[in-house]
Amino acid sequence: MIKLDINQLNSKYTQFDVGQVLADCHQLLGGKLAFASSLGLEDQVLTHFIARHCPEIRIFTLDTGRLFPETYDLIARTNARYKTNIEVFFPDAAAVEEMVKTGGVNLFYESIGNRKMCCTVRKTQPLDRALTGLNGWITGLRKDQSVTRTHMEVIEWDAMHGLYKINPLINWSAAQINDFIKAENIPVSPLHAKGFPSIGCQPCTRAISPDEDIRAGRWWWENPEQKECGLHKK
Repeated sequence: MIKLDINQLNSKYTQFDVGQVLADCHQLLGGKLAFASSLGLEDQVLTHFIARHCPEIRIFTLDTGRLFPETYDLIARTNARYKTNIEVFFPDAAAVEEMVKTGGVNLFYESIGNRKMCCTVRKTQPLDRALTGLNGWITGLRKDQSVTRTHMEVIEWDAMHGLYKINPLINWSAAQINDFIKAENIPVSPLHAKGFPSIGCQPCTRAISPDEDIRAGRWWWENPEQKECGLHKK
C-alpha cells in the first residue's frame, strides 16, 4: 500500500490549490484515484477542476433508484459539457427487493435504524464496489456543511475503506462555491434555485427556508449529529 505523509501534504495546500491537489494525489496514488460525485454544487466544481487539470481521474456516481429526475438530467448535461462519462453504480437488486419486502418501500421514515439500513443497501454497498482496487477517493465535502465534518482535512486516511480520502474543497465556503460556479458557468441542478442546497434521494430531501442550516433538508426528521448516510463515517 502506498504511504503518504498526510501532515506534510495538508500543510502544503491552501484552499485555492484544488487543481494541484488533484494532480498531485493522482500521481502519488499511482493513478488509482476516483471521484465520487453526487452531482451537488461542490461535486460539479470538482468535476470542472478534474476536466481542466487531471481528466484521467475517473468520476462515478451512485444511483440509489430514488433520485430526483433533475439529477439524471444533470448527469447527461455534465457528460456533454465536459466530454466525460460518469460511471453509474447501482445497488444490488436482490438486496433492495428483500429490504422493501420486509420493511416497506418507505421504511426510512419509521426509524433511524431503517434509514441507515436503506442507505447501506442503496449507497454504502455500491460505494464499496466502486472503490475496489483504488488507493484513494475524492469527495466534495466542506467543513461548514455539517457538524460531522468540522474537523476534516484536505487529505485523510479513511480507515473504514482502507484508502486515502481527498477533500480538495474542505476549506471552501458556500459563497466561494457559488461565486466559482457563476464565474465558470458550471452546470448545476435547477433544484438549487428552488430551495434545495443539498440534494440526495427524493423521499429524503426537502426544500428549506433561507434561515435554516444547509443540511436541514436532508433526513429532516433526525438530529444533526445523525445526518450521515454512512459514506463518510469516521
